[in-house]
Amino acid sequence: MNLIFIMLDSFRQDHISLYNEGKPVFEGVPPCNTPNLDKFAKDSVVFYNVYPGGLPTIPVRTELMTGQFTLPYRPWQPLTKEDITMAEILREEGYVCGLISDTYHYRAPGMNFHRGFHSYRWVRGQEYDPYTSWRSKRNVEDYVNENYTQEWKARVEQYLSNTDDMEEEDKRFPAQVVSQAIEWLKKSRGHKKIFLWIDSFDPHEPWDPPKRFDKYTDPNYRGPRLILPMGGKASDWAKPEEIKYIQGLYAGEAEFVDHCLGALFNALEELGYYEDSLIVITADHGHPLCDHGKFLKGADRMYSELFRVPFIMRFPKGEYAGNKISALIQFPDVLPTILDIIGLKNNTSSMHGKSFLPVIKGDRNTHREAVIMGYYEGIDRCIRDLHWSYVQRPEGEPDELYNLDKDPREKNNLIDKYPEEALRLSSIFGSYFRNRRARRIVKGVQGKYEMSSSSVE
Repeated sequence: MNLIFIMLDSFRQDHISLYNEGKPVFEGVPPCNTPNLDKFAKDSVVFYNVYPGGLPTIPVRTELMTGQFTLPYRPWQPLTKEDITMAEILREEGYVCGLISDTYHYRAPGMNFHRGFHSYRWVRGQEYDPYTSWRSKRNVEDYVNENYTQEWKARVEQYLSNTDDMEEEDKRFPAQVVSQAIEWLKKSRGHKKIFLWIDSFDPHEPWDPPKRFDKYTDPNYRGPRLILPMGGKASDWAKPEEIKYIQGLYAGEAEFVDHCLGALFNALEELGYYEDSLIVITADHGHPLCDHGKFLKGADRMYSELFRVPFIMRFPKGEYAGNKISALIQFPDVLPTILDIIGLKNNTSSMHGKSFLPVIKGDRNTHREAVIMGYYEGIDRCIRDLHWSYVQRPEGEPDELYNLDKDPREKNNLIDKYPEEALRLSSIFGSYFRNRRARRIVKGVQGKYEMSSSSVE
C-alpha cells in the first residue's frame, strides 16, 4: 500500500464546506467554497476531532512524523538524533520516500526534517524566507496601514520581493507544490511502494489570493491590501472594515489552495493511486482571525479557531467511505494508525500515540477521554473533551470554560457556573503539563510568533 500525506498549513476546519455546511464564519464574509476537498471527502473517512498537541508549525510536524508528543517536552527545534521518523521507518520497510514543500522552516539553517527521505524538493520564497535581497517592485505602503511598525513593514516587503514574479496562478506557491508533487508521483509510479509527504505552507499568511479567488472581500473596500496582519489586539491597529477585509483574504487563499488540490486529486485518480494508496489530508493547526480579538497564532489563543483542523483519510478503493468519526484523537496517534493500516504495527510499541484503526472499523466509538493543547514556551493550556473546553490561564488571570455544544464560538465563559467541569478536565492531565518555567519569562517573542500569555480581549 502506498502512502500519500498532504499537510496544509493554517487551514481552519470551519473554512472547509463539508465541515461548515456552507455557513458563513464571519458576518459580512461569504462562506468559503472548497469543492475539491468536499468531493475528495465523499470517498473518504472524515474526522471531526483530531487535535494537535504541542504548537505551532514544527512541534506539530514532529508529533505527526514521530508518533510522540512534543507537549510538554520540546520547543520548536530540529529532530534529535534519537527521533525515529515516518520516513526512516518506511524507508527501512522498502518504501521510496519523497518530500515536496514550500514550508521554508524545513530548510532553515540547522533544521533536518528531510531526514530519511530519498528525495526532497524545496519551493522557495514563502513569507519571510530570505529568498531575495532587493526591494520589491511594488510599493509596500499599499500593503500596510499607518499603524504598522517598521518591523512589520519589513516582513511585508520581504514577501513582496519574494513574489514579485509570481503573479500568474501557476507560479503561486500551492500550484508549484502540487505541480512538483504530480511530477514526482508520475515518475515514481514504477516503484513497488512509495511514500510522499506533500507540505503546502498555504493558506498560511500572508494572504494574497489570485484575483479571481479574491471574492470574499467587500468590493467597495478602498483601503490598503493588508495581506499580513500584525499581532496584538487587532482593534489597536486595524479599523473594522480592515479586519473584515483580512478575513476575506484568508477565505480567498483557502479556496485557491482547494483549487490547486483539484489538480492533484485528478492526477492521483488518473495515475491509479486511488486504487492502492492511503491518502491523508490534514492541517497543522487553524488560525485566529480576530475571533477573540487577535490575528495570528499565539500562546494565549487557546480556542477552536486555532485547534480545529480538517482530517480526512482515503483508503484504497474508497474503503470505509462515508464514515464520520467524532472520537477524540491527537496527532501522535496518526503515525501508529498509519503503520497499523499498512501492516507495520510492530513498529509502534514505543510511541506515545496509539492506533485509532479500531474506531475506523467500528469496533469502538471512543479513543481518548480528553485532549490537551498548548505551546511549550507558554503557560496557557487547553484541555477539552467532546462537550467542554477548559482553558488554564497564568496565575492572576481567570481560567475559562466553554460548552462546545451550545457555544461553539467560545464566547460565554462558564467557569463560575460549572467549576466541577473545569476541575474534572484539569485533573485528567494534572500539573505535569503546566509550564512552570514560563512563569518566570516576561512577555517575549519566539521568532514571529507572539508568546505573550496575556489574556485575549
